[in-house]
Amino acid sequence: MQSTIFYTFKPKIISYIVQITTHSLYKEKEALISQLVDDFLSSGDLIVQGARNTIKSSNLEGEKINIKFFQKPGLFKSIIYSFFRSTKAKRSFDYANYLLEHQIPTPFPVAYTEEKNGLGLLQDSYYICKHIDYDFTIRELIHNPLFPDRNNILEQFAAFTYKMHEARVNFLDHSPGNTLIVNKGAGKYDFYLIDLNRMKFETLSIEARMDNFKKMWLSKTMVKVIAKKYAELSGQSEEKLQQLLLEKTKTFKGKITRKKYLKLKLKLMK
Repeated sequence: MQSTIFYTFKPKIISYIVQITTHSLYKEKEALISQLVDDFLSSGDLIVQGARNTIKSSNLEGEKINIKFFQKPGLFKSIIYSFFRSTKAKRSFDYANYLLEHQIPTPFPVAYTEEKNGLGLLQDSYYICKHIDYDFTIRELIHNPLFPDRNNILEQFAAFTYKMHEARVNFLDHSPGNTLIVNKGAGKYDFYLIDLNRMKFETLSIEARMDNFKKMWLSKTMVKVIAKKYAELSGQSEEKLQQLLLEKTKTFKGKITRKKYLKLKLKLMK
């Protein structure tokens, strides 16, 4: 399913080892992928410029791919990711394969790379996947109560999340911007999970399932639509799910609001 190649280079005194792991379908393009990663800073089209991560799109022999750059972690996290826990790039790749094996759409995982120094400590890492031309995310629905076909989209999103939960996926970053939505026409929509490196694979109770929606920042109207559809699929009480969803959403919103208030207060006190 995948292959791993190691490259060693020695800029000045310090030795670095770059490991690239590719999906079996992209084995023959491994050298080209590695070159695109090497040229990341000087080429490609910028999609996201974050404080810690950067995403660019590039062309791989006529195929559009996205390359996500995870910046070098601090010393403590570098030790953790090098010896005790998989890197964000590896988790993204592995989790994408798991999702696809369980028929849960996500941009196809092409490869990932990890650069380590002579002490075996992680430096930079990259995750490479196929590009998805999407139409919108859940965020647009949240901010626009008059969004076209809103309730239908929410019902299909609830069904998509139910399928994810049935596959024992607890997506810890299940938030408004992390599900890409493609309008297929005739009232049909495809959903793709992104930003995959924070997941747990476990059997989820109904309370945990409703808790997984909390970061969506749902309104009361949206809660009703999602609870009704999820109840229909799960056989649970619609009233119970609606109550749980409201409680989880309200608690989460209150927590975020308090954090923002405290930050503002501390800022004003300086």
